[in-house]
Amino acid sequence: SNQAAWRKANLACKIAIDNSEKDQLLQGRDSLRQRKTTKESLAESASNITESLMGISRMMSQQVQQSEETVQTLANSSRTILEANEEFKSMSGTIQLGRKLITKYNRRELTDKLLIFLALALFLATVLYILKKRLFPFL
Repeated sequence: SNQAAWRKANLACKIAIDNSEKDQLLQGRDSLRQRKTTKESLAESASNITESLMGISRMMSQQVQQSEETVQTLANSSRTILEANEEFKSMSGTIQLGRKLITKYNRRELTDKLLIFLALALFLATVLYILKKRLFPFL
């Protein structure tokens, strides 16, 4: 939009100059008063064009400042994302370690249940053997 405004201002300036030259050629050498009026109108149009260019310069400055703020915001966002990524990587290792420990705990729990069951079965077999020998010695 700044470039379009710049082009419009340049085009307006060229048109004003062309019109001025055209009028001068068509009118020929008239009085000093017409030259003075033409010079005044040229000065006024030059002043208007200068003001337009100053406005365009201010708009461009604002755009540059806004772009700088946007770049700063993007840099901050990128830094935050990188920090989150590093934290995720460290947590990933911790989660994998926790998964391994839980799996190991579940295996030991199964092994302990199996050993307790076997010990209970051996105990009951021993108790039954002793009862059989004491109560029924003839069998």
